[in-house]
Amino acid sequence: MTTPDTSQADSVILPALSAFPFPTALVVTGAPAADGGVLIEAGDVDEVFPLASVTKPIVAWSALVAVSQGALGLDSPGGPAGATLRHLLAHASGLPLDSREPVAAPGKRRIYSNAGFDVIGGMVEEATGMPLRRWVARSVFGPLGMASADVPGSPAHSGVCGAADLSLFAAELTRPSLVPADLGAEAAAVQFPALAGVVPGYGRHSPCQWGLGVEIRGEKSPHWTAPTASPATFGHFGQSGSFVWVDRARGASAVFLGDRPFGQWHKDNWAALNERLLSMADGRAGGPGAR
Repeated sequence: MTTPDTSQADSVILPALSAFPFPTALVVTGAPAADGGVLIEAGDVDEVFPLASVTKPIVAWSALVAVSQGALGLDSPGGPAGATLRHLLAHASGLPLDSREPVAAPGKRRIYSNAGFDVIGGMVEEATGMPLRRWVARSVFGPLGMASADVPGSPAHSGVCGAADLSLFAAELTRPSLVPADLGAEAAAVQFPALAGVVPGYGRHSPCQWGLGVEIRGEKSPHWTAPTASPATFGHFGQSGSFVWVDRARGASAVFLGDRPFGQWHKDNWAALNERLLSMADGRAGGPGAR
């Protein structure tokens, strides 16, 4: 990645970050950089923060690596009767947040589920013959050079990482290299498109679009991504106050980590912050690389 002009970046981005009265770190990548690399770094991008639910897309990607190697299939059964890996990745298995007792038939409701990702972890372990922690390290962290990253416990929320390393994962989501192009495209495509559901902290949406382990913005409002973001923008946020988003059409991505749990500060300011980041990724007036 290219080295950003941090003095210029800070002068532009810090006003938006001033809404967060606690340590944060962010990295933005995009086309205006010389090689599509780093546009902005702010905060200590090497400090390791908890990821909470931003763990989920990482574990999902490791599952897709297993799919690409033939160890699993998207239609492999798992969880409640009739559910598959695809259902589980798309929060459409019928499992509730923290129980393995289904509350709906597979494919009928979008129910955000930590339990579903615990099931995915077990499926990956059985298919690969190794502990999930080791598989994620071997299939994702190692190849991408994410030295600070780890998933020491639950595949739903135990991950830790620094912002610089998380940006390497965001770059992988932007231009997949660990999975075939068609599988990478499928991951960002809407699964079970008619389903309504709740985005934690942002209310009920109909439809509530998800891909394979990532939330797709669609037309959701209110939302944590930029108001002018493409409906195809996808990513995830976590209750640790973390997020990653990707806009493949722009070739742009952003990651944000902080040392306070998700709360009103984040709800009140993430959308505006992401609007500013998006403008910088576009090279609009006022940002590094502006045209």
